[in-house]
Amino acid sequence: MRKYFLSASLALFVGTTAIGATAMTAPVQASEIRYIVNNMPITSADIQHRNAFFRLQRRKGDAANEMIEQTLRLAEAQRLGIRISDKQVNDAYARFATGNKMQVAQLDAIMSQSGVTRQHFKEFIRSQLAWNQALGARYRAEQSGAGLSSQQEAVRNMLKKGGTKPSATEYMLQQVIFVIPPAERKSTLAKRKREAESLRARFNGCANTQQFAKGLLDVTVRDLGRILAPQLPPEWADQVKKTRAGGATGVRETERGVEFIGVCSAREVSDDRVAELVLQNENANAGADELGKKYMDELKKKAKIIQR
Repeated sequence: MRKYFLSASLALFVGTTAIGATAMTAPVQASEIRYIVNNMPITSADIQHRNAFFRLQRRKGDAANEMIEQTLRLAEAQRLGIRISDKQVNDAYARFATGNKMQVAQLDAIMSQSGVTRQHFKEFIRSQLAWNQALGARYRAEQSGAGLSSQQEAVRNMLKKGGTKPSATEYMLQQVIFVIPPAERKSTLAKRKREAESLRARFNGCANTQQFAKGLLDVTVRDLGRILAPQLPPEWADQVKKTRAGGATGVRETERGVEFIGVCSAREVSDDRVAELVLQNENANAGADELGKKYMDELKKKAKIIQR
C-alpha cells in the first residue's frame, strides 16, 4: 500500500500544479498569527503564500483551511513517528522541476516571483509525503482490523470480474549499500559514489557480490528475496523494471549512504499472491479519497483550532 499512496501524493503536486510562465510577484505584507492549531501557529504570510500557490495552479481554494489541514497532517505524521527528510523533499522538488522541463534554479525563481516561495512549496511537498505514509498506515490498520480476504477469495473476486489470473514480474533482488556515517557525509560522499559506481560496473549477477565487496570498507550486501513488481518500493521501482536480470540499477544517494540494487533474476508469475496484491491495489484506489477525508475529519474534530 505504501507504493499506492506515494504515487497518489506525487500526482497531486506534479499532475495538478500547472506552472504559469507569467506569474506576478505578490506584494510583501507584515506577518501576523491568524490561527493556532494544536499550539502550532499559522501566519498571514503562510496564507498569503498558499493563495499565491492557488494562482500559480490557476484554481480557487480556501487558503486558511488548507494551511490548517497541512498543519494537522504534519502533526499526525509526527505522532506516528513518520519523518520526511530534507533530502526526500529536495529530491521531490527536483523531480517536479524536471517534470516541468526546467532546472531547479528556474523553479526557485518562479516560486519567488509568484509569491509562493521555495520554502512554502517544499513544506507542502513534505506534508503530502508524510500524509501518504499516514494514510498507508491507516489503510493497513483498517484492513487488518476488518480481516483481509484469503488468497483464494482474492482469486475468486478477480475471476468474477471476467479476467484470468493476473501476472506480475517476480524479482530476486540484492541491495548493495555503501554506508556513510552522517558526520562524514560531506567529506566522503564523492569518494563513496566512485566506489559504488566501480562495483556496479563489475556487477554481473548476485553470486559474486559478497566476494567483490569483501575488500571494501563499510559495504553491506542484503539479499532481499522474492519481491513482486507491485511490492517494489517506489523509489526503486522504475529503475528495477528497466534493469535486465544480472544487471544493476544506477547508484543513488539515500539516508544510509549510496546504494544500488542488483537484479538477480526476473520472471513472470501468475499465482494467488499476485491476484491478492492486484485486488488490494484496486480496493485502495477506489477508497483512497474517502479514507483521506474521513481521517482529516477525525483530526479536525480532535484538534484545538483558535482563530486570532
